Parts: sequence; C-alpha cells; structure tokens
Amino acid sequence: MTTHPTPRITLTLTSLALLGACSSPLKPPTVDESQKRPANAQMAVDLQVCKNDLQNTRIQANESSRLAETTTATLAHMAARQQLMASIQEKEQANSVRNVHFGFNSTRLSIPAEEASALVEEAKTAPLVVLRGRTDGTTDSSAESRIAQARANAVRDYLIAAGVDAARIRTTHQPSGDHLADNTSLRGRNLNRRVEIEVYRVPPVSVQASAPPQP
Repeated sequence: MTTHPTPRITLTLTSLALLGACSSPLKPPTVDESQKRPANAQMAVDLQVCKNDLQNTRIQANESSRLAETTTATLAHMAARQQLMASIQEKEQANSVRNVHFGFNSTRLSIPAEEASALVEEAKTAPLVVLRGRTDGTTDSSAESRIAQARANAVRDYLIAAGVDAARIRTTHQPSGDHLADNTSLRGRNLNRRVEIEVYRVPPVSVQASAPPQP
C-alpha cells in the first residue's frame, strides 16, 4: 500500500527550502577594474605638479644663492688682487731716496760695499738721478757751499765711474738748512752732513706755466 505525504509535511518542506534560499549570501556584482578612476584624480595630479614646481624653485634658489656667493667672493678676490697690483705698481714707480753721510768738514766718500752695489744697480736703469749736497752749517757761507757742492760731486763721480750715464745725473747743493735731524745735537749734525740720492723710477713730468691770455 502506497503512503502519501500529508499536506502539512509538504508545506513544511517547502517553507524550509525557501528559508534556506533566503539565508544564502548574495554574489557581489562584477566590476571592471580597467575602468576604475579615483574621484580626485585631477586634484592629485595638480598637487604633484605643484610639489615638483616647488622643489624646482627651491633648487633654483639654492643654485642662485651659491652663484651669488661665488660671484661675490670672486669680485672680492679680483678687487683685492687689483688693489695689490696697484700697490705694487705704485711702489715700483715711487722714487727711492738714500743718504750718504760724511765726516765733519769732509768730502771723502765712503759707502758700504753692499749698499754701493744696490745703489749702482738701481741708478744704471733709472731715467734720472738727483744728488743733493748738504751740510750741518747754520749760515750760507761760501765755505759751507763749497763743501756741499764737493760732496754732491763726489757721489756723481763715483756713479759715473761705476757705469751710470752722466747725462742722467743732476747735482744740487745747499750750504745750510734742510736738516734731516736736530742740528743742535752731535748725532743730528752727523746725519745732516750728507748727500741725498733720489733715484727716479719714471721720468719726471715738467710743468710749464701757461702763457697769460691775450687781450
């Protein structure tokens, strides 16, 4: 004999099947990853561009600062070098002055060998050598004048004998005054009895008085 399920059992099985179907998780929708774009993509690009520009600006600023420092240092070095060269040139062009001293009432010349060698070497290449005979006299007497002149001539003759061109030597003399030191002391008078030797580095420039304007 065949047994048929009762309607209540059938309804119960159907309800269980529906409940099981409802409790199963739903499958997520399929997404095309190739089409994904961040919502703020353009903003991110602009921000990165700004960062790059800022970095480049900083690099350029640093380079400009280093360049400015280098330029300043270079200019300072060039200015110092130019000043040094000008100082050297000025020193080279400046006249040198030496003094040869004499004994009391004496015209006898005595120059140490080392000093004499340097004097002759310098005078040979000079365009002009000026010799100024001086005494320790206090009055312009003829005796003092002769001594002052004889002292200047003694140095002139020495230079000519050493090979200095006589045409480039000038002599002057002064019997009194133009003292180098205090003439009231023994040491001062010893220093004042001298011939002053001025060696020119460059030829002197003669200054002529201009003619008065014509009416």
